[in-house]
Amino acid sequence: MANRLSNIATRTGDDGSTGLGDGSRVPKDHLRVQAMGDVDELNSNLGVLLAEPLPEDVRELLVTIQHELFNLGGELCMPGYELLKEGAVLRLDQALAHYNAALPRLKEFILPAGTRSAAIAHVCRTVARRAERAVVTLAASETINAAPRQYLNRLSDLLFVLARVLNRANLDGLGGDDIYWHSERLARLDQDETPSSET
Repeated sequence: MANRLSNIATRTGDDGSTGLGDGSRVPKDHLRVQAMGDVDELNSNLGVLLAEPLPEDVRELLVTIQHELFNLGGELCMPGYELLKEGAVLRLDQALAHYNAALPRLKEFILPAGTRSAAIAHVCRTVARRAERAVVTLAASETINAAPRQYLNRLSDLLFVLARVLNRANLDGLGGDDIYWHSERLARLDQDETPSSET
């Protein structure tokens, strides 16, 4: 394994295929590879989020999530294996309940905006949803354990909550609260742009 990791440019994928963890090769647009890629993209976006100023408890949580996503990707890479344990899903449930309990109830829709860290958390949330859809699509044609799908589902919910938490943490001075969607704002703009009926 170490030798393989030291040789990054293997050229074995030049034919449009890639190797799975069990030694088999599949096309690079295979549903399994697409799911693996979405999980990798999610983990990379979490790395961007971790480069931001964060409350220490949120940072520790996200680092753990990165490790669990690596296991999730490994499980997808090795058909028939189980690397992501049920406890990982339970930890997300517990974190979701913990952080959500301290937030005011939502009465309006919110926009994916606010502090930079909150905005990045929203980007991570949308990539998590896409990864979840990719796993669901893969599961329609191959046998997939339930934990990866459940984990991505819970993680997208948690990232929504963490975005709200990060706006309130206001570590860059640009947040403080949720950014609410206002339908009347668009109605007012539409009214201002309506051509006059006078001739």
